[in-house]
Amino acid sequence: MKLKTSALMLCAALAVAACTNPNRFDNPAGGAGVTDPFASDVVPGSASDPASPAYFQQAVGDRVLFAVDQSTLTPEGRATLDGQAVWLLSNGDYTAVIEGHADEQGTREYNLALGARRADAARSYLVSQGVPASRLQVVSYGKERPIEVCSDETCYAKNRRAVTVLAGGLTG
Repeated sequence: MKLKTSALMLCAALAVAACTNPNRFDNPAGGAGVTDPFASDVVPGSASDPASPAYFQQAVGDRVLFAVDQSTLTPEGRATLDGQAVWLLSNGDYTAVIEGHADEQGTREYNLALGARRADAARSYLVSQGVPASRLQVVSYGKERPIEVCSDETCYAKNRRAVTVLAGGLTG
């Protein structure tokens, strides 16, 4: 029985070893003219893939922050939106929804209007950078979807934002 198990293990090891040889058909590309999809450090759809939503969110940045009761873009916000515009222009299969948010101070109605102005400011800037308006929508959540919940300026500052959320992946 031990001999049979050893022989089976040896055959399995040889079979696995044979599968890992990319030159098994004397083709430097790994056989039949197909390149090895794992030869690159870029994993499709991951944060290392420049055409992925994960890359957009983590490397480009998906949000801009605003001052208290303001919908005017800061220099940092414009820099983030510049990166978003470049990404959106080179990845034409995506549309985006720009969400406007506010902190918990003020009335619900005031914060919905403020969130709408913030989302509109981000959208207008992206359009001015060449992104087609038809690919951008806006929505305001006011104070209804905070990232941080506390009665402190550090929380309020994170909640005063416009977030660009990529939609779909195919527009046509």
